[in-house]
Amino acid sequence: MENQATNKICPADRLSGVSEYYFSKKLKEVAQMNAEGKDVISLGIGSPDMPPSEETVATLCREAQNPNGHGYMPYVGIPELRQAFADWYKKWYQVELDAKSEIQPLIGSKEGILHVTLAFVNPGDQVLVPNPGYPTYTSLSRILGAEIVNYDLKEENGWMPDFDALEQMDMSRVKLMWTNYPNMPTGANATPELYEKLVNLARRKGIVIVNDNPYSFILNDKPLSILSIPGAKDCCIEFNSMSKSHNMPGWRIGMLASNAEFVQWILKVKSNIDSGMYRAMQLAAATALQAEQDWYDGNNRNYRNRRKIAGEIMDVLGCTYDEKQVGMFLWGKIPDKYSDVEELTERILHQARVFITPGFIFGSNGKRYIRISLCCKDDKLAEALRRIKEII
Repeated sequence: MENQATNKICPADRLSGVSEYYFSKKLKEVAQMNAEGKDVISLGIGSPDMPPSEETVATLCREAQNPNGHGYMPYVGIPELRQAFADWYKKWYQVELDAKSEIQPLIGSKEGILHVTLAFVNPGDQVLVPNPGYPTYTSLSRILGAEIVNYDLKEENGWMPDFDALEQMDMSRVKLMWTNYPNMPTGANATPELYEKLVNLARRKGIVIVNDNPYSFILNDKPLSILSIPGAKDCCIEFNSMSKSHNMPGWRIGMLASNAEFVQWILKVKSNIDSGMYRAMQLAAATALQAEQDWYDGNNRNYRNRRKIAGEIMDVLGCTYDEKQVGMFLWGKIPDKYSDVEELTERILHQARVFITPGFIFGSNGKRYIRISLCCKDDKLAEALRRIKEII
């Protein structure tokens, strides 16, 4: 009989600083409730429920029939997709990008967070992360050994960075600053003035701004890119995504844009991690990017109707919210009568069978807020409103 190992097998130390993604855990609970016949309505995750354009799906089906289109694709993405992203940026953001050297397609922009951090951040370096903000900025940075430094976003400041506080901060060890405008979870919109201040800060402090920009076409009349600011390419990277803007979350197609040197550094990482994307999907994504204004308008008509119902849910719950929010969520502040946000969200989940996201998962500045997703059919939203009215 072979000698049994005397040392217990343990996970890597890096896992001690992170936990399973909140939605991964919570959606298991919701799935269990549904298995028990409780028919939970989920207003949690931002997964668009509408389809891509008909032309997009037609391109996918046609190209999937090509017997020569099933091999490995270039690590840099196919030329057709890179050019489509460049044309899209020029048309909607008025930003000129070199399709060959300043664009890198990604298997979703979430993947890009990993690649950028690996390319720019050494263990022990500092990374500025918004509070509240997308949890993956924090978790991936921590897994890779970076030191997290939070910067506050607060309602009284319109959920914008406090640039006076940033000026006073020691940034000698900071490599990256994560920003996300239009903002998730708060719905605060981007402005040229905000982007100008961020670019100015990055240039003076010698840091890289990474702006995550997937929501600029949702309930937003004027899409903006940080790369439209003069000099931004020298110190900024921007993510964009097909998931939100083109109803393609399951396809996992995104991109980043920056100067050619930054893109090349990121490619060094990416080319050692994945092997590209299926050609038919890339060609279909290129078709999706050719959508005209009326396609985006149709999307937003649906979101606008849903936003009204979400606002009624907020009103019934006694929550206050900013009518000027953009994006595919509604962010609201809970009434003082609740001791904490989970007292409200757990009651709604277990009594009304409606899942609403508690704001604390985005950081301590979200602990008195909830977030309602608009990625739910109108009739389901109306049913959620009816159920909540019954228990309040």
